[in-house]
Amino acid sequence: MAQAMRPDPGHSLFATDGKPHPIQDALVGVTLVLGVIAFVTAQFHSLHLLSSWTGLIGILTGGYGQFISVTTRERFLLILGLGAAAFGFYLGMAHGGLFGGVISG
Repeated sequence: MAQAMRPDPGHSLFATDGKPHPIQDALVGVTLVLGVIAFVTAQFHSLHLLSSWTGLIGILTGGYGQFISVTTRERFLLILGLGAAAFGFYLGMAHGGLFGGVISG
C-alpha cells in the first residue's frame, strides 16, 4: 500500500493515469490562454476582432483537445477554456464579427 501513496514527480500535471500527455497538455494550455484572452477582450466593444478570432481558434483547439483527451482533469480544464472562448467569440460576433470594419461591402 505504500506504493500508492508515493508521489511520482515525473508525471504530467493533468495526467491522472500516470502517463505523460504532452499534446493534450499543450492543447489545454492553448485553449485556456485563448479563452482568457477572448473572455477579457470581449468586454471591450472596440476589441471585437481580437475577441472573435481568439474565441474561434480557442473553440477549435478546445474541440480537438476534447476529441483526443485522455483524463478527466484535461477534459475539465478544456471545458473551462471552451466556455470562456465561446463567450468571447459570441460577444465578439455581436460587437462586429470576424471582419467587422476590415472588409467594407
